[in-house]
Amino acid sequence: MRPMTLDDLSGAALEGKRALVRVDFNVPLDSGDVADDTRIRATLPTLQRLLDRGASMVLMSHLGRPKGQWKQDLSLRPVAARLGELIDAPVRFVADIVGADAQNAAGALAPGGILVLENTRFLAGEEANDRELSEQMARLGDLYVDDAFGSAHRAHASTAGVADVMKDSGRPAVAGLLMEREIRFLGQALESPDHPFVAILGGAKISGKIDVIENLLPRVDRLLIGGAMANTFFRALGLDTADSLVEEDRVDMAKDLLGRGGDKLVLPVDCVVARDAAEDAETRTVARDDVPDGTKILDIGPDSVDTFRGHVQGAGTVVWNGPMGMFEKAPFRAGTDRLAHAVAAATDAGTTTIIGGGDTAAAVERAGLSGRMTHVSTGGGASLEFLEGKELPGIAVLSTTGGQDG
Repeated sequence: MRPMTLDDLSGAALEGKRALVRVDFNVPLDSGDVADDTRIRATLPTLQRLLDRGASMVLMSHLGRPKGQWKQDLSLRPVAARLGELIDAPVRFVADIVGADAQNAAGALAPGGILVLENTRFLAGEEANDRELSEQMARLGDLYVDDAFGSAHRAHASTAGVADVMKDSGRPAVAGLLMEREIRFLGQALESPDHPFVAILGGAKISGKIDVIENLLPRVDRLLIGGAMANTFFRALGLDTADSLVEEDRVDMAKDLLGRGGDKLVLPVDCVVARDAAEDAETRTVARDDVPDGTKILDIGPDSVDTFRGHVQGAGTVVWNGPMGMFEKAPFRAGTDRLAHAVAAATDAGTTTIIGGGDTAAAVERAGLSGRMTHVSTGGGASLEFLEGKELPGIAVLSTTGGQDG
């Protein structure tokens, strides 16, 4: 069974209906304006599909971490305004979520109209997945569409709870087009990838990626390790990492993975080091077994990029989650940028390339290469948990094509 999607619903099931749509409008704001509208644009195909089929929409999203308090600087009002500039439909915002104002505004929607509700996390019951709050949310729509993959790993009222209520009352709870795309590409990578299958993992700590490594190691042809997590593997090899970040309590784990992984596991061969992780840092490129005292490993070196590029070229599938260094600072960005160009070139040559969300997506976007990747995930934590093989509550709860869920 697979989750039902918007495409599984007939036009008659949408004509004149009011869709309650969970979107991911958790976007950065700057002086009250949307600083990056990537996530808004990502859900436009779903919204347009609903408009084309004669539905109206009530949109729900969280923004930031207000922890159940109403905070004006985390209001979705500017997000609604930006959506109104991006879509050819009337967009109204209401400073309410499930109260009388929200109910009245939803009831007044005409086909083709869009209503954006206030930040769901202003209510304490959202993150607690409160059943009563979920029932109040469900009153706002005739069907539920979840297009917020970035929140699919959270069992919140606006994700898992409301979908449950909808199904209990015989109304469909389906995946939007963006959600369906995420499930399709990430699922294909795990279950039926084109080989050679190459995974690239970066970031700071093995402990944050151990479940991904364990799940991918039996599936991949090569697993390339970068970022600070590579330092713990270096230590497992008996190399001196000087002042670099190392998870001392994970060195034995790294030894075990090296033993089990064999030549599947590929580590950097050289490193960019500096005494401080600063924007004006003086850097040196050294071999991994020649790290000077008093320095920190903060990026992979050019020979490592060439090694990784050799595995990426000709791959059937590439999945990348985690930067190769401290890419937020210019002196330590080259490894991630160069690898991003190598992955983009592989895409051009026919490789299916899937970029995990979060920092990896940000790095690819910064390099101007998002459009050259097969799929850039909109969910950092969600894509990581998906790759770990975990069941995501926001997906598991949706109606399925194999039963009568709604």
